[in-house]
Amino acid sequence: MTDRLDQPDQPEQREAGARRADQDDPAPERAEANDVSTAPRVLGGRYEVGELIGRGGMADVHLGHDTRLGRQVAIKMLRSDLARDANFLMRFRREAQSAAGLNHPAIVAIFDSGEDDSAVEGPNGTRTTLPYIIMEYVDGETLRQQLTEHEQFDPAEAIRVTEGILDALAYSHRMGIVHRDIKPANVMITSSGHVKVMDFGIARAIADTAATMTQTQSVVGTAQYLSPEQAQGQTVDERSDLYSTGCLLFELLAGRPPFTGDSPVAIAYQHVGELPQPPSVFNDAVGGDLDAVTLHALAKDREARYQNATAFRADLENVRLGREISAAALGTAAAVGAAATQTLPQAYAVAGTPTAVQAPVLARGDRYENTAGLPAVGRDEGDGDGKKGGKGKAFLITALVIALLALVGWGAVTWFGNQTPAVTMVSVPTLTGLQEDAAARALATSNLRGEKSTAASTTVAQGQVISQDPTSGARIAEQSVVKYVVSTGPDNLAVPDVTGFDKDAARAELEKQGFVVSGFQQENVSTQDKDKVTKTEPAAQAIVAKGSKIKIFYATGNVKVPDNLVGQDWALAAVALQNAGLDPRKETVDSAKTPDEVLSVDRAGDVVKVGTQITVKVARTPTPTPSTVTVTPPPTTPPATTDTGTTPPPTP
Repeated sequence: MTDRLDQPDQPEQREAGARRADQDDPAPERAEANDVSTAPRVLGGRYEVGELIGRGGMADVHLGHDTRLGRQVAIKMLRSDLARDANFLMRFRREAQSAAGLNHPAIVAIFDSGEDDSAVEGPNGTRTTLPYIIMEYVDGETLRQQLTEHEQFDPAEAIRVTEGILDALAYSHRMGIVHRDIKPANVMITSSGHVKVMDFGIARAIADTAATMTQTQSVVGTAQYLSPEQAQGQTVDERSDLYSTGCLLFELLAGRPPFTGDSPVAIAYQHVGELPQPPSVFNDAVGGDLDAVTLHALAKDREARYQNATAFRADLENVRLGREISAAALGTAAAVGAAATQTLPQAYAVAGTPTAVQAPVLARGDRYENTAGLPAVGRDEGDGDGKKGGKGKAFLITALVIALLALVGWGAVTWFGNQTPAVTMVSVPTLTGLQEDAAARALATSNLRGEKSTAASTTVAQGQVISQDPTSGARIAEQSVVKYVVSTGPDNLAVPDVTGFDKDAARAELEKQGFVVSGFQQENVSTQDKDKVTKTEPAAQAIVAKGSKIKIFYATGNVKVPDNLVGQDWALAAVALQNAGLDPRKETVDSAKTPDEVLSVDRAGDVVKVGTQITVKVARTPTPTPSTVTVTPPPTTPPATTDTGTTPPPTP
């Protein structure tokens, strides 16, 4: 059974793709103490690996930093001891493929994935590929951690969490993906209370015929949340996820899974052949309508349970709002002997909704007297005298039932015990001597992945494969990596990428690779610090003859102030200055120009140090000033005078 039929879900740290590990774990502390003086490990040239924040059966999760986008991420890495197991490699890669196309607020996002071949030392000193997944970092706890702390959830909270899970499943099912491992350890509750489903490690496309246990020869899932069809090796579809969600809802309400046992096989057998008790047996706050919804999700026959996540969620919403649940759920409750109606508990009634007073519930002992769902064995009601013939018949029936159960149990144990993980194996095609594009097509046809490197050769023509690993004819798992070396031709080499090196270190590296450094040339750029290499000529990865001359360009630490910004809008000019490595400062002045139009740029065309502050004068509309109006008084009319022969004085 091993990892395919997991042990009962444990409360310790699982594959919590986005939570912090307990601080009492000494491993991260030792690693931090040993790596104080070393640079952080970087994956894919951009993801810095930080402290360990989660550990599961298949992978370890580290806090990470995306140096390109400047954001915090979670880095999930396959455990090194499983890196050489083809089955785990396929399962890990499938998680990245399955979840990468899912974009939903209730699903932990997958940002990137890749493989690192620099960390794991394999047998005979060989390097083993270690795949990783870059995920959304979620600050919170798993549902398993919360269950360990609280044991039982309030019915209202249990409904809310389950509705969030069903929202995620409704979306993933619409996208054609069945999760197949819904359990508390794979559900995160963020610090703000939001629900996020994670770990699509064994997810499959709904149409994938390989999703049956008969074909894969393995049971996938966790025993306590395994659907009957998963345990029996039948085709798995979205209704299997709904059964697992019903098991999870049961545990939230009851504080324990619907079935428990001493071994995964014992638990799987109960999923197939025994009926669950209603969760109200373990929690008096659970009402009969919520019992009915839970039991309907746990119907053995997938045709008899909820057919999609939307219907399941609708019934939970009906319970939460005090409305009548579906007739199908009421019928399931009646079939197993549970009372599907009772007074709606105030715990999950909505404010303002009248409490639905319904038929009283029978006493607990009366309701669940025969939870096994088997017919009573013994004498008939008419055999009140206890005749010998009646006793013989009862004994015979009892013996037959016990023998039948023993036979079924033996068959289940034998069948489950003989399951071994199976991986589709393929033969490695012959790549040596093929052209590079033909080698890539051969690998794709065999459902394998290639990893190319180059080397100079005096005997193999340029573009042809020199060697391969594994060798032709070897049997390996599908999607495994085949490494092959392509000839660059006689005495031809690829120019190494020394961008970011100190100029003297770059010179040493190029000469070490068999090139001749013809000289250095300064560049006024902001992409590298002073004296760091910006490029080479010929460029990095160019194929040139061994001994070719290489010119190294390096940064001066200075940049040229753009001289073409006058007349542009301030926003565009500011971006151009920032891209040049400068610090633009805005100064507005009155002008008849369009507001925010650049009038002048300080030191335009000059070469200055990176980060220099540049003043940009920008137009603004002048403030209107009040006008002064001078009022001239009308001329004064002289008073009338009597003609006395004298001349009047002139008018002033």
